[in-house]
Amino acid sequence: MEAMNIGQAAAASGVSAKMIRHYEEVGLVPAPKRTDSGYRQYGDGEIHTLRFVRQARDLGFSIAEIGELLSLWHNRRRPSRLVKAMAEAHILVLEQKAQELLAMKRTLEHLVHGCHGDDRPECPILDELASGKPVVATSRLKLTGARRRAAA
Repeated sequence: MEAMNIGQAAAASGVSAKMIRHYEEVGLVPAPKRTDSGYRQYGDGEIHTLRFVRQARDLGFSIAEIGELLSLWHNRRRPSRLVKAMAEAHILVLEQKAQELLAMKRTLEHLVHGCHGDDRPECPILDELASGKPVVATSRLKLTGARRRAAA
């Protein structure tokens, strides 16, 4: 395959040109070769890596985690247990996020149920948001703990 410009690489990989530049900037993917006039040139290897990154992002992995996964992917001598441990840790994080989303949904449903939704200005939803009290109990500390435990 002949070299592609960034627009073609974006179309082939499913990663926007803006995100390709970002991934290069943060060091997630190496900068590609450039033409004499400075245009990026992408080949099969870069497209394959960008697709890997897109798949990992679709699964919710962070940039740092994707960096680790890329490193493991490129290391043909890596033990698969390291990859499995990362995936299991990520499952715990996703489970925690799912619980947090369900808690937010239940709270919002409760607030919506208490609102008349008519022409009166009284609105328990806005009152609750303005109260200064936590509307939904978040579990950020649990999330960090779950990630730490799973990675161990």
